[in-house]
Order: sequence, then C-alpha cells, then structure tokens
Amino acid sequence: MIPIGNKKNNWKVSGTKADLRRTQKPVQSLAMEAKPQEVVIDLERTAIIIVDMQNDFCSPGGWLDSIGVDTSVLLGPVNRLNRLLPKLREADVPVLWLNWGNREDQMNLPPSVLHVYNRDGISNGIGAPLPGSGSKVLEKGSWGSALVDELEAGNEDIYIDKYRMSGFWDTPLDSILRNLDVRTLLFAGVNLDQCVMHTLQDAICLGYDSILLQDCCATSSPAYCTEAALYNIQQCYGFIADSDRLIAGMTDNITDQKAANR
Repeated sequence: MIPIGNKKNNWKVSGTKADLRRTQKPVQSLAMEAKPQEVVIDLERTAIIIVDMQNDFCSPGGWLDSIGVDTSVLLGPVNRLNRLLPKLREADVPVLWLNWGNREDQMNLPPSVLHVYNRDGISNGIGAPLPGSGSKVLEKGSWGSALVDELEAGNEDIYIDKYRMSGFWDTPLDSILRNLDVRTLLFAGVNLDQCVMHTLQDAICLGYDSILLQDCCATSSPAYCTEAALYNIQQCYGFIADSDRLIAGMTDNITDQKAANR
C-alpha cells in the first residue's frame, strides 16, 4: 500500500483498500526550565514558528531602515536560530517561516491595516516602492518579503504568507498545523510585542500550547513594550523559555533514549 499525505498525517491506499489508521509515533518527551514553571512537551507534536525575519524589517535597505528605524537589534535572533533550528529539524520538528507577503492588489487588506503604515496617505506604506531598490514594501515575491540572508533555511521548511499582525487571520497556518498534528508551538522572531505576540495570543485562543523562546525574539520598540509582552505571555497565555534550555532538554532526552536502548 502507498502512503498519501505528509509524514505526520497519512493514510495508506491501494486500488482496493484505504487504511485510515495513522501511524502513532512514540512520544518524544522533553523537559525544560521555563517561566512561570518547568514544562514537559512532546517534540513529536511540536512545531516552531519564526515570525517576520525578513528584509523589510531586519535588513539595511529594508522598509524599517528606510523610515529611520535602527534595525540592527532585529538581527539579534539570527545566530541563536541558526544554532537551534538544525537540532529541531534532526528531531523532525516542523520549521515554519511566517512572513508578511501581501497581494499586489491589496484586495484582502482593509483600510485599518493600510492606515497603520501610511497615516497621511502619501507615506511609504504597504506596497510602496523602497528608495533605491524599488522593492515593494511587504509584498509577496519582493526582496523585502524574503528571509534575511543570514538565516539558514532548510529544504523541508514551510513558508506561509501573512497579512496581519497575527499569522492566523486569512492564512492557512491553522490548517497546516492541524494537518501536521501539532499541539505545542515554539515562537521566535520579530517584533516580539507585535506580530509574535499577536500570533501567540491567537494560537492560545485556537487551543495550541505556546512557548515563547525569548532569546530568539527581538523588537525595535521601547523596552517597556518587551516588559509588558513578557509579563502578559507568562501571566495569561503561555510560557517563556530560551533556546539554551530547549537544546539542553533535547540533549538530555537523547542521552536518556540511548541509555534506555542499551
């Protein structure tokens, strides 16, 4: 019989039979320190979502840089992500890149979204060409919507365009996660207090368990915005950890499995 679907959710079929039983993979338990308390997760049902690590936000010559924002801090998560993501891929944890990538005709964008980035109607808002490169701000297929060059993407990584602060509105993100049989989400990216925070909030409302990897996030907002976001996440929505704790937990898990197999 031939499998159809993805490796985490598939049937087996032939010309005469469809086997609807999903293969139940063993739980990959991982314990790690977090706030407000230690968490134990199943890596088999976990994914990581990296938000908006794209040129328009993070790179010199991108949109934020063009309007005078110091974007250097937004590249802060790069080295930590490049260290963490290969280990997650080795554990078969899906890696999802969630970037702004708007339609050229902007037909799904209401005035309330467009106004945030173009308050006077003539500023360099969504879809406007950037000075110099001509890349259209946050538009699908543009240089500005692409991942920053410093990040090391994988061949099996999943790319999702978003059109709001939250990556769940008007996108296939929820469908993809459910089709991967994911329950726990790790969050990274920028801006911590805006798109990362809003996507995490919606994840909780949809029933996912969410953990913010604080050291894999950044924001160009004032420090009090970070403080408020971190307070609210651990108070109301989920957990806060860091990539070192996650990697340590994965290492301990591998060691325990090897010991059990002896």
